[in-house]
Amino acid sequence: MKNISKDIEDLTPDPRNARVHPPEQVARLAGSIKEFGFLSPVLINKDNQIIAGHGRVEAARKAGVKKVPCVQIEHLTDTQQRAYVLADNRLAQMAEWDMTTVANEMAELKDMEFDLDLTGFTEGEVMDALRDIGEVNMDTNSKTMAQAMETYEDSAFRQIILIYQIEEYDLVVEAMGDYAEKNGLTDNCQVLNHLLEANGHAVSRRETEED
Repeated sequence: MKNISKDIEDLTPDPRNARVHPPEQVARLAGSIKEFGFLSPVLINKDNQIIAGHGRVEAARKAGVKKVPCVQIEHLTDTQQRAYVLADNRLAQMAEWDMTTVANEMAELKDMEFDLDLTGFTEGEVMDALRDIGEVNMDTNSKTMAQAMETYEDSAFRQIILIYQIEEYDLVVEAMGDYAEKNGLTDNCQVLNHLLEANGHAVSRRETEED
C-alpha cells in the first residue's frame, strides 16, 4: 500500500460500482469536505481506478478540490477487489446508532452554534433523536439537555406528530424522510410546507420575535 496524492481527474470510477450517490448526499459530502478537509483517503488500484471513495471523489469535484489523498492498493487480485467493493459498502451498513449519544452530541453541538447540517443528519432526524431525550442522564449535562428538550417541545413537527398513535410515529418519520429525499428537501418542516403548497394551501412562516 502506498499513500499518495492524485489529481482528481486522473482517477477513474469502477464501472461495476453498485453504490449510488444521490445529489443531496454529494452536496452534503462537499459541505463536509469544505468544513473539515478531505480526511478519508480514496482507495485506488494500480491503474488509478477507485476501489472505495466514489462519493467522496464526486463531492471533492463539486467542492473544487483538485488533488485528493489516496491509498494505492496493489496486493488484491481482481476477484478480491470486486468482492471488497461490495463488502466495504455493505459491512458499513450493518452498524447501528446509539440514539441517546446522538441526542447528546446534537444538543451540545447546537449549544456551541455549530451547523448541524454538516453532521449529515437532517433536522427531522435530529428531532427524532431528541424524541426520547428524557432518557438522557440529566445530571451530567442538565443545562444543555434542558435546552434541547425545550427546543423539541416547541417544535411544530412534534405538535403534528401528536395526532398520530405513538406506534405509528416511526412510520411517519420514515415516510417523510423518503418524501424529502425524492423531492430534494432537507428537513421535515420543508416536507410539510411542500405538501401544503402542492395542495393549494398558502403557508405562512411565523417570524419569532426576540424580547
